[in-house]
Amino acid sequence: MYILCNKFIDAKSVFYKLDLVYASPWNWMIRGFTMMGCFDSAILVYFKMLGYGTCPDKYTFPYVVKACGRLGAVGLAKSVHRTIRIMGFEMDVYVDDVLWNVILNGYLKHGDSKHVVLLFNQMRSSDTRPGSVTYACVLSACASDANVNLGTQIHGLLIKCGQVSDPQVLNTLIAVYAKCRWLFDARKLFDSVQEAGSVTWNVIIGGHVQIGLMNEALDLLREMIFVGTKPDTITLASFLPALSESASINHGKEIHCYILRQNCREVEMARNVFTCSSDIDIVICTAMISGYVLNGMNFDALETFRFLLNKQMKPNAVTLSSSLPTCAGLVALKLGKELHGQILKNGLEGRCHVGTAVVDMYAKCGRLDLAHQVFDKMSEKDSVCWNSMITSFCQNGQPKKAIELFREMGSEGAKYDSVSISAALSACANLPSLGYGKAIHGFMTRGALKTDLYAESALIDMYAKCGNLESARNVFNTMPIKNEVSWNSIISAYGNHGHLHECLSLFHEMKEHGFHPDHVTFLAIISAYDHTGLVDEGYHYFKTMTNDYKIAPRMEHYACIIDLFGRAGRLTEAYEIIKSMPFDPDAGVWGTLLGACRVHGNVELAETASSQLFEMDPTNSGYYVLLSNVQADAGKWEDVNKTRNMMKLRGVEKVPGYSWIEVNNDTYVFGADDTCNPRADEIYSLLRNFVLVVKDEGYVTVEKHHNLIGFY
Repeated sequence: MYILCNKFIDAKSVFYKLDLVYASPWNWMIRGFTMMGCFDSAILVYFKMLGYGTCPDKYTFPYVVKACGRLGAVGLAKSVHRTIRIMGFEMDVYVDDVLWNVILNGYLKHGDSKHVVLLFNQMRSSDTRPGSVTYACVLSACASDANVNLGTQIHGLLIKCGQVSDPQVLNTLIAVYAKCRWLFDARKLFDSVQEAGSVTWNVIIGGHVQIGLMNEALDLLREMIFVGTKPDTITLASFLPALSESASINHGKEIHCYILRQNCREVEMARNVFTCSSDIDIVICTAMISGYVLNGMNFDALETFRFLLNKQMKPNAVTLSSSLPTCAGLVALKLGKELHGQILKNGLEGRCHVGTAVVDMYAKCGRLDLAHQVFDKMSEKDSVCWNSMITSFCQNGQPKKAIELFREMGSEGAKYDSVSISAALSACANLPSLGYGKAIHGFMTRGALKTDLYAESALIDMYAKCGNLESARNVFNTMPIKNEVSWNSIISAYGNHGHLHECLSLFHEMKEHGFHPDHVTFLAIISAYDHTGLVDEGYHYFKTMTNDYKIAPRMEHYACIIDLFGRAGRLTEAYEIIKSMPFDPDAGVWGTLLGACRVHGNVELAETASSQLFEMDPTNSGYYVLLSNVQADAGKWEDVNKTRNMMKLRGVEKVPGYSWIEVNNDTYVFGADDTCNPRADEIYSLLRNFVLVVKDEGYVTVEKHHNLIGFY
């Protein structure tokens, strides 16, 4: 059990407590080390087993043989074979088949093709029938020696025994013909494959590259992409040896740009092409900058931009628009302004994609005002530009402005897409504005976006945040196709409303439909348990996420778990979880603990949490107010005065709290003791009546005898 759970230290502890005269404990240890990749340790345990006097059984040898093969220990494998024969296990097909393949691969690994062929002939003379692994090994030997004659003979054997269609065998057979320059035969085999995987494509492309047929290889690469098979690092690396020729520089640029455009994580490959290229121009530099930005390598992108300037290359519109996201990623506002100056100097501000990049840069650097100024001055705006501005307002706490821009976008004739709709729905959810959200839903049903997965998922989120779970579920149920985002949206909808049963039911249904839960799914489930107060059950799902699904908890998961324990008054456990976090807690985590301390009156932990918060966010008045309330509840008036004085010395002013409600598609905002509303007298009269009703129902208000009115 411990071995299967990868608990090898525990397995080792149990091992020494067992009766070691039997083979079973030894077999499990050998198996465990082999599964771990510790092949030398597996062999060592085997010899210790023999030294201890324990007799191996037929289950001992498969993993011993496998370890020998991985170590390339052909001599040791032969010795094990003799032991198997002496013990009478030679007729065991599983052991025998594994052993033959191990020895064959051992010879192949050491480049001894002659012995591979010799041993293969011996195997055919024995009672063991060669399988796909065996044939692939022998064909690899043929490819290494360019032995096309033997390769064709084995091809005939494969046809005779009906194994030629095995993917592993077929790929190796194509490789034999390709490496022997029999490309007609290789291509004929390749065309017979119904669904070629990346390995098959790599073999045929590599064969063309090796004999200098670059145009044909590139045609195959384009065909590979067209049919939906994504090139991997092996595909792209196979072109590199041929790119040093000056005639291939255009091919090199094409492949280099593809690597970067596809957000390939093997950045070193792109860097190597860039470094080795003798004819670097502005196109390659721009592609390099774009690739670095896509991979989040902003400093490298910046260095490449400096490099092209040092080489006296003139940045074009694409170069500048590709470099601006670097400034946004580094929040380098000064550098962004310099690039903006270059754009204005060269008269490039009129180009839509350049203006969009400038808008996005200012917004992500926290200057939404400058972003809006640039946006308003743009003579031409496409959907991408509108989407960037709408999303920026939505993400920076201005949902009302985002909706205004969305309306303006439509009135100016710009075409809405899934990004526009999703951003507008997110703004409706943040206001919340159910009426306008319904209007957008109506627009979606009349157009092509009625079946867009991401727009529909945003619609579910909007209805849920506006409190209309029934409509959210109706949208989900009528979706013809669902993905992970759709499932997460509806699970989060029920989770955030504390509907635990529906949340868990959807979670299990999601898995039944073949979708894998991710960090968003588990956050929703833990949130549902948080609302229902089932601490241990919620913590169980947190551990399930980390242990069973191998999903590393994020900051939001820890904040939710702290709230889960905090609401239940288990503050010490919550604090221990914070101390065990693998990264530094943020203000959200400490703020959650402080809020729980306020509810349960834990002054000591409140002071610990607030000391962290005052360092992280010293201007947030809410933290001072929470701490002072905890201290006041405990009668620690001297500490209350200290907190109040600290707030004054730092110039922190309490930000009033607001709430809002939507009535007839209009949003009304209210603050404490607010009398601005023209119907304030009626509102307060109704509120007093509600208080009387509440008291009649038996609820008792908590009277605070301390006076903190001046502090508020």
